[in-house]
Amino acid sequence: MQPAVKTTRILVADDHEVVRKGVVHILASQPDFAVIGEVCTGRMAVQEATLQKPDVLVMDIMMPDLNGLEAARQISKAQPEVQVLILSMHESEELVQEILSSGARGYMLKSDAGRDLVTAVTMLAQKKTFFTSSVSEIVLAGFLRTGSPGPVESRESTRLSPREREIVQLLAEGKANKEVAAHLNISVKTVETHRSNVMHKLGLTSMSDLVRYAIRNKLTSL
Repeated sequence: MQPAVKTTRILVADDHEVVRKGVVHILASQPDFAVIGEVCTGRMAVQEATLQKPDVLVMDIMMPDLNGLEAARQISKAQPEVQVLILSMHESEELVQEILSSGARGYMLKSDAGRDLVTAVTMLAQKKTFFTSSVSEIVLAGFLRTGSPGPVESRESTRLSPREREIVQLLAEGKANKEVAAHLNISVKTVETHRSNVMHKLGLTSMSDLVRYAIRNKLTSL
């Protein structure tokens, strides 16, 4: 008698409904996959991962409220058993380094999802890693150059704490200090202190500078 095949429980996070539904359709067509939920922000992904504890979280990198990188960092810290697969339309060595440092176990270009998504989720469910072929070449090139797949030097965004990065994203998306405070359940004074510290750390002088910084460092897609 053959052992029963374990069902892989999957959570999908993407703010673009057409993309999200397409990912869900591909995964739900597999007999040993079960899509247990779909969400449209990084913060919702963190909440649902905590509640439902999926085996694999398939997550877009650019989402409102909390981006995929910050969500992956929080999930990897609090729920290390959840395997995170990041989806993105972009590829660069800096972005790969950020994804690796976030704790995600896989990185796939959206253009490759139709061909490789099922394989990627299967690999992560087996506690293995998966990277789109072109991304694997970037990782290998970085390893050969530095002896480590990690970043050669810290990007600006790594100088900020996770809380500071959250606040930068929310401010860049147009929320006032009071709204940010209510959203994160902290005081307005704390938000103002973080905002001041961020501006000083990064040498920024205006909100437009902060918005440009957030976009440049993939904290928001606005």
